[in-house]
Amino acid sequence: MLDSRSALRTTREAYAKSFQNEKKKILICAGTGCLSSGSLEIYERLIALMKEKNIACAVELKRETAGDALHPVGIKRSGCHGFCEMGPLILIEPEGYLYTKVKLEDCEEIITKTIAGGDVVERLVYHKEGVSYTRRNEIPFYEKQTRQVLEHCGQIDATSIKEYFAVGGYTAFEKALFDMNADQIIAEISNSNLRGRGGGGFPAGRKWSQVSRQPEGQKYIVCNGDEGDPGAFMDRSVMEGDPHRMIEGMLIAGLACGASEGYVYVRAEYPMAVSRLKSAIAQMREFGLLGKNILGTNFSFDLHINRGAGAFVCGEGSALTASIEGKRGMPRVKPPRTVEQGLFEKPTVLNNVETFANVPLIINRGAAWYKTIGPENSPGTKAFALTGNIENTGLIEVPMGTTLREVIFDVGGGMRGGGQFKAVQIGGPSGGCLTAEHLDLPMDFDSLKKAGAMIGSGGLVVMDDTTCMVEIARFFMNFTQNESCGKCVPCREGTKRMLAILQRIVAGEGREEDIDLLLELADTISETALCGLGKTAAFPVISTIRSFRSEYEAHIRDKKCPAGSCQKLKQIRIEAAKCKGCSKCSKICPVGAISGKIKEPFVIDQAKCIKCGACLTACPFKAIAA
Repeated sequence: MLDSRSALRTTREAYAKSFQNEKKKILICAGTGCLSSGSLEIYERLIALMKEKNIACAVELKRETAGDALHPVGIKRSGCHGFCEMGPLILIEPEGYLYTKVKLEDCEEIITKTIAGGDVVERLVYHKEGVSYTRRNEIPFYEKQTRQVLEHCGQIDATSIKEYFAVGGYTAFEKALFDMNADQIIAEISNSNLRGRGGGGFPAGRKWSQVSRQPEGQKYIVCNGDEGDPGAFMDRSVMEGDPHRMIEGMLIAGLACGASEGYVYVRAEYPMAVSRLKSAIAQMREFGLLGKNILGTNFSFDLHINRGAGAFVCGEGSALTASIEGKRGMPRVKPPRTVEQGLFEKPTVLNNVETFANVPLIINRGAAWYKTIGPENSPGTKAFALTGNIENTGLIEVPMGTTLREVIFDVGGGMRGGGQFKAVQIGGPSGGCLTAEHLDLPMDFDSLKKAGAMIGSGGLVVMDDTTCMVEIARFFMNFTQNESCGKCVPCREGTKRMLAILQRIVAGEGREEDIDLLLELADTISETALCGLGKTAAFPVISTIRSFRSEYEAHIRDKKCPAGSCQKLKQIRIEAAKCKGCSKCSKICPVGAISGKIKEPFVIDQAKCIKCGACLTACPFKAIAA
């Protein structure tokens, strides 16, 4: 139990010495993605092999003691390394070797060749276009990034507060607790111009200041870890890979605002994040960093975890706090705002995981340093989940203001399979589509807003020329409609009406007036919906019509999908010049839509054809095309 500043410093120094004295570190990615690919079995196998070969290894960091000469190999379950496409991943330090797509049978060679022999296993390193990238920092995917919030993910044991101490953990909290008062903390956050990373980009310092000024005695700090956007996993990776960084930010917010309790709202679909948060909180209590009179001061703070049921609307502040209170997660009319009457009708600071994870960096290094990264109005870095038709999918972190071109083609490696870039959906269901004309657009709050899009929580879905933009709009509208809480008529009924129109268009039953009707409905919903999620529900439709109106018109007027992906608009035809009349296509057709005479061209009855594609693969002469 740490009862003073000096005790905290002594503990941190002891673990830092032990961490530094490990002659090698084996960091196995234990993020959700790599765990699903078998990384935990690899971790256990490596430990077993080292014991068999009498190689001293440590699975837990020990306090360094005087005269201790044993400096073993540290083997650690780290957080997400980010290069999810290449998992399971193993990082060997201090050499910096990154092994990709590791299998159980590779463990023996890793131990004998790298751990015992010091050599690299060439076949396990990343290869691209004939080039071998032995060290992680040489790989273009990592070389182009600036990992600040994610700096410890993949570098320390994600399950250990001792390793967080070893890399300087809780120095920012220590500084805020002993060397700063509440006004100074808020001033530092305000001067840094840190903006909320949950989507809206509201200045964090202004929010903290508003809560601090409230006369109410009881105040709360709430962390939004719900992250409901499809394909987004930035906050999950921080909670899994570096939970103490986020919690340290919450402690500092509690100091600044005079709050004694905090809540982490995390979706139940993130069991690993929940488990590691629970473990982190238990470790903090063990060391005396939560509870009464922390480190011998008059500051008291405790943390609770609330699991959500996966409702997208609970990403909205008032719906989230209602859910924590045990009510149905539904937005309410404002004012009063959350900073005035939030959780249990008390003043509440509500920020997301990534926002709180930025706070220790700002307190330790200063607002002036923070503003050297990215543009003045949107400083710092941003984590993105990079998914879709792109070569390198995964978790990335780049400075605010980085262009789409740099993210997609430098970090992401360009389009998968040599496809042509078409669009990127940014900001999830509440965001919009950006096209080739936006590739050199800086990704920051203000630039994206001018372009009719938003950063949102940070999901990037990259699409190539095989993607139908009308179907993309239908997909996101279907998600939003399903997730509507139903409280207000514009969102409940408006999204349902928009979805019905989009479904009709992709089925080849669109009408001339549908595009104008979609825009009219979108405008009505945006102007009259109760909460921010409802107001932005139509963004994907608006942006796709603006940039790809011709695709909508082709679906409606020509009954064709230019991308060839809408199943009901596909037309499978037999090219008479290539058809040899072998009848293989007619024999495999499940609905008898193909007819003809042997050694003469066959034909397809479009009224019967169900577009299953069986004939495409059956034809030996490539005479059938969609």
